[in-house]
Amino acid sequence: MFDAIRRYAGRFRAPAQARPAGAREKGAHNLFEAAAVYVAARVEGDEDRIEEAAAWVSPEALSFGVSELACRAVVALARERDESPGAVARDLLGLPAN
Repeated sequence: MFDAIRRYAGRFRAPAQARPAGAREKGAHNLFEAAAVYVAARVEGDEDRIEEAAAWVSPEALSFGVSELACRAVVALARERDESPGAVARDLLGLPAN
């Protein structure tokens, strides 16, 4: 799954001269900020923000940040629902309960 995210994010990486005028240079954002913006933009279908966030960090760092965000989200939902993280993860992915 994260290989797919890495490949997807890699398609949007561009040389500095090809980046949108408002895009910041690498290092101006940390990987968690990039992951949060990237995931929110994916949910909203905002291609410009997806490209911008993907350019802030390396594909590997973005993949790690998205993975960490997913873990934290599942834990938060599990606590809120009073369910196990495994049950919540399966539910979010539409998988049958074990």
